[in-house]
Amino acid sequence: MFGLDLAATIVVIVVLLVVSAIKIVKEYERAVVFRLGRLLPQAKGPGLIIIIPMVDKWEKVSLRIVAMDVPPQDIITRDNVSVQVNAVLYFRVVDPNKAITEVDDYLYATSQLAQTTLRSILGMNELDHLLSERERINEELQDVLDRQTDPWGIKVSSVEVKHVDLPQEMQRAMAKQAEAERERRAKVINAEGEFQAAAKMVEAAKLMEQHTIALQLRYLQTLREVAAENNSTTLFPIPIDLLDAFKKKAES
Repeated sequence: MFGLDLAATIVVIVVLLVVSAIKIVKEYERAVVFRLGRLLPQAKGPGLIIIIPMVDKWEKVSLRIVAMDVPPQDIITRDNVSVQVNAVLYFRVVDPNKAITEVDDYLYATSQLAQTTLRSILGMNELDHLLSERERINEELQDVLDRQTDPWGIKVSSVEVKHVDLPQEMQRAMAKQAEAERERRAKVINAEGEFQAAAKMVEAAKLMEQHTIALQLRYLQTLREVAAENNSTTLFPIPIDLLDAFKKKAES
């Protein structure tokens, strides 16, 4: 009777050990396994894997892209303007073994590195460049972070600066600058219009100089417009040469 109980106990223990040894790793995950403290060369998964109880220790690592918010950072630009900037970082693990063995917590380490790099890179740019050259700055941030996280088995795919918060006095100064720029453009456009109108008037004057009848017809048209718009009596001197054309036509 005792032997049967012992055998049943052993069978139950063996079954429990087998069940506990079977692990399931999802398609987007890999299992980093340490056997007696030594790292196995290849991460396991996806699918069913066998973990030897009390011999193997393992950790799951996700291979999906992580979107990490970089908290707002107080930055002093190259031209001594204080701004607050935040960003978003996109990265993924490409080598699970390095992500576990080369850094204590790769998520925390990547977040801290992104914050320090953001302050460093943006601090080397002037405010105008920070606002107008966002794409170049994003590429520079991505390149620096990718090189620094490569030993950790992490690939940084992109970095996007989201918001640049300016002080109130700087916002007012930029609004005045934008208004002055709009006024300058309006004056330039008005001057260009006057220049084109003057050029056309010069062309018309040259044409009338060559064809005196055109000048006379323009004079008569002006008389008609003035007569139509004003109710008062208006006296205009009529040059004698204006009648010469009609006189010549009558004589012919």
